[in-house]
Amino acid sequence: MQRRVVLGVALAGILSGLPASASLIEQACLNSDRALGQRALCRCIQDAANMTLTPRDQRLAATFFSDPNRAQKVRQSRNRRDEVFWERYENFGLAAETLCRR
Repeated sequence: MQRRVVLGVALAGILSGLPASASLIEQACLNSDRALGQRALCRCIQDAANMTLTPRDQRLAATFFSDPNRAQKVRQSRNRRDEVFWERYENFGLAAETLCRR
């Protein structure tokens, strides 16, 4: 629990210094059938993406909302670039889970 609190405080500090930039993940989230218009949740997920994913990573990850099979293909890929991306993507998932928990 303490680790989550420390991580949350650290992430909040990082977020405060970030510009309001492209919101590819937020838009993909809002357009997905799973979000059901939960703007605050999608914004939080975008904040986690801004902390953990490059703009290129975000473009790829945004496609997963409409094509979950693509995520599976990337995860199973033996391509080194995909493997390194997937490590960052997993960190994004953990950050989103920590930051966006309700």
